[in-house]
Amino acid sequence: MRKVVFLLNHGSHWQLKPELYRDPMRFANHLDSLQKEIDRSNETFIDHYKQKYTNPTEPPCWMSLEVSSMGLLSKIFQNLSKSPEKLAITNHFGLKDVTVIENWILCFSTLRNICAHHGRVWNRRLIKIKLPTNPTYLFLNEKSVYPNKLYATLSCISYILKIISPGSTFNDRLKELMKTCPLAQTKEMGFPKNWLEEELWQ
Repeated sequence: MRKVVFLLNHGSHWQLKPELYRDPMRFANHLDSLQKEIDRSNETFIDHYKQKYTNPTEPPCWMSLEVSSMGLLSKIFQNLSKSPEKLAITNHFGLKDVTVIENWILCFSTLRNICAHHGRVWNRRLIKIKLPTNPTYLFLNEKSVYPNKLYATLSCISYILKIISPGSTFNDRLKELMKTCPLAQTKEMGFPKNWLEEELWQ
């Protein structure tokens, strides 16, 4: 969705256009990081592009962003100026505020990195995640949760997965995992006592 909206309005290499971004210095740094990730990639489609095309030398957005790390994607998206395209992406996920989806991508990326490095999450204080106001799709009824604890981030992940992957087994697997979790750890992760009663987790 993200790549397509910008592609239709700004062309195949929109990610290289500085006028689309808020901070020129951050744009330059992110572009340098993206180029390094492209150069490190061993994807066949990247090799094919390099062998067949010389102008432009950089692959189009659907290739470049495919090999980008989630962390870099979050930074690129955050630095994009507020625009109809960015609003369209936000609305696609039933959210009203661009800063919410910016925050979510960052929080998801941070949690992913912690897990990828086998870090603990049960008593960790995470980046505060922004809970949405009047989202289009089903979310938590009880919003008085700790935004810097795991439960809040998992709730937002569940919300997104219901949109992009309706057949996801994330909820079921999480509920099974939580059955093995000591109550003290459940509390430390910010899970309310009645969290299973929330429609989001059904």
